[in-house]
Amino acid sequence: MLNKVLVPLDGSKVAEAVLPHIEGLVSGLAPGIKGEVTLFHVLSPTYYVVAGEAGAPVRYTDAEMEQIKKKTMGYLEKAGEGLRSKGAVVECKVGVGRAAEEINKAADEINADLVAMSTHGRSGLSRWAFGSVTDRVLRGGNRPVLMVRAPRETEKT
Repeated sequence: MLNKVLVPLDGSKVAEAVLPHIEGLVSGLAPGIKGEVTLFHVLSPTYYVVAGEAGAPVRYTDAEMEQIKKKTMGYLEKAGEGLRSKGAVVECKVGVGRAAEEINKAADEINADLVAMSTHGRSGLSRWAFGSVTDRVLRGGNRPVLMVRAPRETEKT
């Protein structure tokens, strides 16, 4: 039975395409059973400063990171409104580091029954060039992964 679901979101419409599927799963649970959904966002501890053709990574200060985390938690809380309306217990968490590693770590920490995430559905050279966090979560994790292909119109927004 699916009681605990981890849903990684990155702020994009592509990532959010998984939410209606999770709302459907939650609303289909037996009466009296509350699905637990953890919305999770991974922040990078660095950003890049580009000057001409050169770029250098710069770490966020602690104050900057706290501000970003606060804004991210607000985004996750808003993203969870539909799930709450369907009866889910929603928790929001923010991690810092490499996306796939942090997602797999969070799935293990909450003992998730499922990791549910959207994918662009890239293949071939495009997948090689851009990589795939979803693929790394699928291959590097210990949990079942539900991959939902985002509709093409979400890729443009």
